[in-house]
Amino acid sequence: MGTRRLIITCDDLGASDAANRAILRAMTEGVATSASLMVPCPAAEAATRMTRGRAVGVHLTLTSEYPGMRWRGLTDGASLHDGSGALHPTTAAALGAVTAEDARAECQAQIARALEWGVAVTHLDAHMNVMQARADLFAVLLDLAAAFRLPVRMFPPGVPVDYGFDARAMAAARGIPCPDHLIYPWPRPAAAVLREALPDLPEGITEIFAHPVEDGAALRSYDPWAPDLRAADAAGLCDPSLAALLDAAGIERVDYRALSR
Repeated sequence: MGTRRLIITCDDLGASDAANRAILRAMTEGVATSASLMVPCPAAEAATRMTRGRAVGVHLTLTSEYPGMRWRGLTDGASLHDGSGALHPTTAAALGAVTAEDARAECQAQIARALEWGVAVTHLDAHMNVMQARADLFAVLLDLAAAFRLPVRMFPPGVPVDYGFDARAMAAARGIPCPDHLIYPWPRPAAAVLREALPDLPEGITEIFAHPVEDGAALRSYDPWAPDLRAADAAGLCDPSLAALLDAAGIERVDYRALSR
């Protein structure tokens, strides 16, 4: 029989102190094996100190979606920012405005900043799907992955939508590694989705991502849309019964370093 390996990634590291605490707990006490850093966010540098030595990638960030907590990009590209001076608030707004040239400069700066902070970057993925939702932006993502010799997250066909280009074929043509499969849980709690998927988990490397944030006033003040989901992810990834279920199923937990060239 083949080996079934699983990457469990916590997205949105650095978004807030509450996210940082929940992600660190998920990686030290729970089943999470990986995290993705939002470099422009207010708690990003602190997150790198908390997770030193752990598997952390860069969650390439071209949106600033929380009404009460907006952030700028690291670069000054005119197409990156809205009238308030922050990154665009939605994926649709970003896709309608951001040029590939400005996206390249910004994403390269985010990777460079993470490296300056001492992160041994393990992979690249795309916050709110922006860098994977347009063929020219995805080509930039692949350019950066090739330049920094990093694997990338890859959506399965039709998830979350059909973007009209074969992303996996584009990556394969460049020799850029990615997980064999992805479980896309949003907008359901990741632990519940993972439990359902385990009996049919295929051979190879599968990734599932989650968005754990410590529940409390901080989360409830900045996320008006999905605080219950983020709190559920924080609790679910640390449920001992999930770890026991993975072990009983013979699932090997790995991180993106299993894909590194």
